Amino acid sequence: MEESKGPNGPLVELSGVTKSFGDNVVLNEIDLRIGRGEAVVVAGPSGSGKSTMLRCINGLEPIDSGSIRFGGRAIEGIGREIYGIRAQIGMVFQQFNLFPHMTVIDNITLAPVRVQGTSVEEARRRGRELLERVGIPDKEDDVPADLSGGQQQRVAIARALAVDPKLMLFDEPTSALDPEMIREVLDVMRDLARDGMTMIVVTHEMGFAREVCDRLIFIDEGVIVEDAPPEEFFKATGSARAKEFVDKIIHH
Repeated sequence: MEESKGPNGPLVELSGVTKSFGDNVVLNEIDLRIGRGEAVVVAGPSGSGKSTMLRCINGLEPIDSGSIRFGGRAIEGIGREIYGIRAQIGMVFQQFNLFPHMTVIDNITLAPVRVQGTSVEEARRRGRELLERVGIPDKEDDVPADLSGGQQQRVAIARALAVDPKLMLFDEPTSALDPEMIREVLDVMRDLARDGMTMIVVTHEMGFAREVCDRLIFIDEGVIVEDAPPEEFFKATGSARAKEFVDKIIHH
């Protein structure tokens, strides 16, 4: 999706990013550029560094060396300014992380009201629009325990969108869901990608990757082994490790 990479270079740029936990090197000299409007899927075996990379991109996890730039600004070592950058990045986790004692609409409006100073009326109006967008407009007064896993994850996506982010990060958003709920969450993500949202998605859902993403990045042992458009990736996976992974997932 080359044409969508303007106006001013990549939205996210990782250069030589290294991150270790003790002696375990989780990310090893990662170089990666994500263009504006690109939907990128990151795949790889468990423990390969995928989730850590997302956490580093939004400043939840400090890096040991290298640099990460978001919209041209370095995000490491900037102190309190990280909150301003993080407010432009929506993140959806494997677990839904909704506040259990708050209604759906209150979960969605919390950050716009508290962090961005949006009026309660405006935040609720926008929250209802987002519930419509994720396909559950009738759930605003429910509490999370009343919802299915798929519905909770769709609320989590609406909550992440409520701050009007420039980038959405998804960390295995369907892996805690029952199979019949996976589709409803992927449908919402597919619509976001079609609307031009810049997205980085860690997932094993290869059907989604093939259909929706502009690039598929395969990470193994903290190194990017493959970075290619999905049709190229599936047709001629270059590395033996990626090929083995794809075969295992597709014939699972």
